[in-house]
Amino acid sequence: MRLGIRLLFAFFLINGIAAFFVLRVFMAEIKPSVREVMEDMMVDTANILAELASDDLAGGRLAVGADNSGTSPFAQHVRRYATRPIDAAIWGFSKQSLDYRIYVTDAAGRVLFDSENRAVGADYSQWRDVARTLRGEYGARSTRDVESDDTTGVMHVAAPIYVQGQIAGVLTVAKPTRTVQRFIDRAERKVFMGGVLLLALSALVGVAVTVWMVWNVRRLRDYALSVQGPADATASPPPMPQVPGELGDLARAMDRMRARLEGRDYVEGYVRALTHELKSPVAAIRGAGELLQDELPAADRAQFATQVVEQSQRLQRLIDRLLELSKLEQRQHADAAAPVALHDCAAQAVRQCEARARQRGVRLELSGEGASGRWEAELVTLAIGNLLDNAIDFSPAGGTVRVVLQGPSVAVEDAGPGVPDYALPRLGERFFTTARPNGERSGSGLGLAIVQRVMALHGGRMQAQPLAPGLRVRLDFA
Repeated sequence: MRLGIRLLFAFFLINGIAAFFVLRVFMAEIKPSVREVMEDMMVDTANILAELASDDLAGGRLAVGADNSGTSPFAQHVRRYATRPIDAAIWGFSKQSLDYRIYVTDAAGRVLFDSENRAVGADYSQWRDVARTLRGEYGARSTRDVESDDTTGVMHVAAPIYVQGQIAGVLTVAKPTRTVQRFIDRAERKVFMGGVLLLALSALVGVAVTVWMVWNVRRLRDYALSVQGPADATASPPPMPQVPGELGDLARAMDRMRARLEGRDYVEGYVRALTHELKSPVAAIRGAGELLQDELPAADRAQFATQVVEQSQRLQRLIDRLLELSKLEQRQHADAAAPVALHDCAAQAVRQCEARARQRGVRLELSGEGASGRWEAELVTLAIGNLLDNAIDFSPAGGTVRVVLQGPSVAVEDAGPGVPDYALPRLGERFFTTARPNGERSGSGLGLAIVQRVMALHGGRMQAQPLAPGLRVRLDFA
């Protein structure tokens, strides 16, 4: 399973569990909280009404009997309350009825007064609200008209009626819970919609964080993949990704590790290749030296002495090229202070190689004007000169090496044996050489590597194309 999917799954799991429990707690607490507030208000109401009813109860004006039940001022006020017109707008809801039911019992629990005239004379002494209040405790109960329907519940809150400091009766205020159910339903809807919105916003944040994290991790992964394996000295190292926080620390650690690994691979590769390249000239010099210690004819002695000089020159060229390439590989970019004409650089390279070309019987030609650009003149001349040296080595006596300029490109063409197709992709590798026209491999294999590095520093590229006969190497400067 991919990292992004795992992060999303973990985030949604944690967020979903948290949202479920939070919503469940809120939804479960709305109804009892509203009813608790409702009960608190009914406690105050019951105690006020009990105080107002105490005089009528003490005077016997609340006695059982339909003929005198309406003579009590308290009873008259309560009945007028029940018939009052009401039209109140409460937070978006319209209230058009008064829902309190009020009844009064005596000290024995018998109903003396009922605002709805449905329980006068009934024995309520066993009801929880009446029984507990008569014992001096807090009395309240909730009763359903339909046992299986929670919306038919009625809450009853009682208060004692005191006469001369003694409990002489109980006043109970009753209110259906359905009167506040619409407030509960609206609160539950709001909480539910708010929870869904919060969950959606949390999901968006989770997706954004996951995408950001995965994107940065993938940048680090791509960076690690781009620097793995043997270092390519002809190409600039990939840029280190700029990521924040701990990922940035990891990127910098990877960059330092890359630098150390490249340095180690660079040294190891150089040592192996240099050892291989030094074996032949050193062996030739040693063999010639051993033979020169013996008595030899003058012709043989001259031949072996010439061999020592030639192999020494080969070692010198190898060392010089290695030093040039080493300096180039330590640089990250070319230094271009002012525009440089490609024609001037090519002409300078031709002049430097003219003497060697005459010795080999090869003619050099320069055509085209070329463009100007912010390039480092010395490096451009060095690259063209290395291409000319290589072309002179492969050109037959009497042949022509052409330098063709076109815009920001320079091409060097020779009429030699060319390069096999399998070897074309390897041109530019350190110490890679192909056979010269005379069958020897006297080159150092560093000339084109230097050219490749010069092009990398300028952001350009080197391309080799076979001709019939010969080879065409083109440099395209950026």
